[in-house]
Amino acid sequence: MALFKRRKTGRPGEWFYCLEHRKVEEGPECPAKDRMGPYASRADAERAMETARERNAEWENDPRWSEPSAPRGDDTP
Repeated sequence: MALFKRRKTGRPGEWFYCLEHRKVEEGPECPAKDRMGPYASRADAERAMETARERNAEWENDPRWSEPSAPRGDDTP
């Protein structure tokens, strides 16, 4: 008998995308470490991976996060 059980977080009515099973779920089905969300609707949860790709692309192309390339000189003696 386990003294401490891992509690799943989330509530019914909240939508998540499970990274392990690659499926949308409502409420606490899988552990929080394996989920993205919560999302407001099932449709938003279904787009979770696409939304993540879009946000990653925006971040990678954001000039505020891009460091200018340093000029490379020949520093060898």
